[in-house]
Amino acid sequence: MILQDIYIYPIKSLGGIQLNTAKLEERGLQHDRRWMLVDGSGMFLSQRTHPQMALLQVQLKKDALLVTHKNNPDLHIEIPIKPETEQLTPVTIWEDTVEGQVVSEAVNEWFSEFMAMPCTLVKMPESTQRKLKAKYAVNGESVSYADGMPYLIIGQESLNDLNARLEKTVPMDRFRPNLVFSGGTAFIEDEWKKVKIGEATFKITKPYAKYVMTTVDQDTAQKNKEPLKTLASYRTVDNNVMFGQNMLVLTGDSIKIGDVVVGEK
Repeated sequence: MILQDIYIYPIKSLGGIQLNTAKLEERGLQHDRRWMLVDGSGMFLSQRTHPQMALLQVQLKKDALLVTHKNNPDLHIEIPIKPETEQLTPVTIWEDTVEGQVVSEAVNEWFSEFMAMPCTLVKMPESTQRKLKAKYAVNGESVSYADGMPYLIIGQESLNDLNARLEKTVPMDRFRPNLVFSGGTAFIEDEWKKVKIGEATFKITKPYAKYVMTTVDQDTAQKNKEPLKTLASYRTVDNNVMFGQNMLVLTGDSIKIGDVVVGEK
């Protein structure tokens, strides 16, 4: 088995970036989900209720993020990696409320216009510790603004199995993984307790429950019942639809495409 793809999603729920190599950090891949859009009450925004967010593509530049509308390249904004304000504000992601640093008022105005609602872009400061639940953590690890865990891995064969059951196939971007590996059998990742990728080792924490975001076409922002309807027919456990495995990093500094993947049961 080989590491086939590496993805980061710097701004939660916006378009992802494919990488050849990536730096491993406790709270996730470097730059992954370190930024997040929130509404006027500080609640996180996502494609679940705002599918148009899929139309904003992010690029990583030396000192900035470039956000561009996929269908209208003239609509874009450059966001400094280092926030222009010192303002910290409470933000809520699921059951967690932590501090976020406001990036800039100009950025807020741009996103508010696109979203047609007041919103704020925040970056997670290093000082913010969003701790994993004790039953999953090994050394009191923190996580980014990801839904719950620092890393998500999915086997290409798992997607191939799903696509064989669909009338119209879907790409891997519907599931927003960090790591995709080739080889093995469908859902082999379900059997692992640990996995070694190159020189890095990860602990499998729990299956990832997938919901409505899988139904949003990442190119058009249109919603459909699939692939969730089909996936639910054979991948439902305790009313949750499972696809992929959440992880945290135990050892290692970096990974790269082509690294050998070895699962441990």
